[in-house]
Amino acid sequence: MLAIRPITPADNAAIARVIRTVMSEFNCVGEGYSINDPEVEDMADTYNAEGSAFFVVEQEIGGAAGAGEGFSGAVVVGGAGYAPLAGGDGTVCELRKMYLLGEGRGFGSGRLLMEACLEGARAAGYTRMYLETVTAMTDAAEVYKKYGFEYLASPLGETGHSGCNLYMARDL
Repeated sequence: MLAIRPITPADNAAIARVIRTVMSEFNCVGEGYSINDPEVEDMADTYNAEGSAFFVVEQEIGGAAGAGEGFSGAVVVGGAGYAPLAGGDGTVCELRKMYLLGEGRGFGSGRLLMEACLEGARAAGYTRMYLETVTAMTDAAEVYKKYGFEYLASPLGETGHSGCNLYMARDL
């Protein structure tokens, strides 16, 4: 079973682990990638600002490997958020740090996160959503296209993510 909810300070370590695991999986660890953003250490505080939100997806588990015999409960398997696009005009937000662990993929987690972010961004008054990714994340790009994101020829704003090579946006 999946559940989505706003991030809390208690989720900081778990979502940092998700980000580091997924970025490493796709070899996106050097300069110019979001794995190095200072906000990774305290996502709850970073996204506790006007025009921003971050959501985590929890998956119910039972007897997870390494969790101890008989352990059951919910674990954070992914997250995503939005915030004003750095260097933007205030009408564009950026879809940020949408990452899912392997065990969280294929069950609708991406759909839950995307719909929460799109709905939240619209309610916050944004008219366009932008994102950056890499060609290696082909499944993610397919999800973005499914939700109406289109490729752009060049990046928008000043995200500092020079390691990204795909840029997409959609109207809200």
